[in-house]
Amino acid sequence: MLTPALLQEILQGYLLPLDGIHGLGHWARVLENGRRLARVTKADLEVVELFAVFHDACRRNDDRDPGHGARGAKLAHESMVGEGRLSPKRLQLLEQACQLHARGLREADITVQTCWDSDRLDLLRVGTLPEPGSLCTDAARSPSMIAWANSRARSREFPRLLIEEWGVRLPRGDAAP
Repeated sequence: MLTPALLQEILQGYLLPLDGIHGLGHWARVLENGRRLARVTKADLEVVELFAVFHDACRRNDDRDPGHGARGAKLAHESMVGEGRLSPKRLQLLEQACQLHARGLREADITVQTCWDSDRLDLLRVGTLPEPGSLCTDAARSPSMIAWANSRARSREFPRLLIEEWGVRLPRGDAAP
């Protein structure tokens, strides 16, 4: 389960600025994208939510970082294995989603596809319009979903859940949670 304590655990090893293009604002938008998509796709919501915080958690830079997905999957495994946090099947889905999210793939379990789409719908934050043909699900290809996600990504919106669910105050330019 995604909790403020788990988020703090993940942030202990995060190397980039918290308010950067792969930071907390991005994670929160991916989470909200994923929640909207999962209502339609019937994806495993907990896996989708965990993907939002693990997929870029091990980036070493904001440019090309080919191993960041595999490192994120490893962190997810280390954080979620044991203690009954996730079943082996669900953990496998989370690891696959993290490991392969930057490869542009489209074929996978619906939960993995929903994870990938939730991230791809936030591409406009770096000046790239999400192409409907690169999205996996009909829910993500919906013009209204793309428009909603693009408006938030374009402005690099810091969703309210940063404060309301995660207890993080992160005004622009302030990297301290």
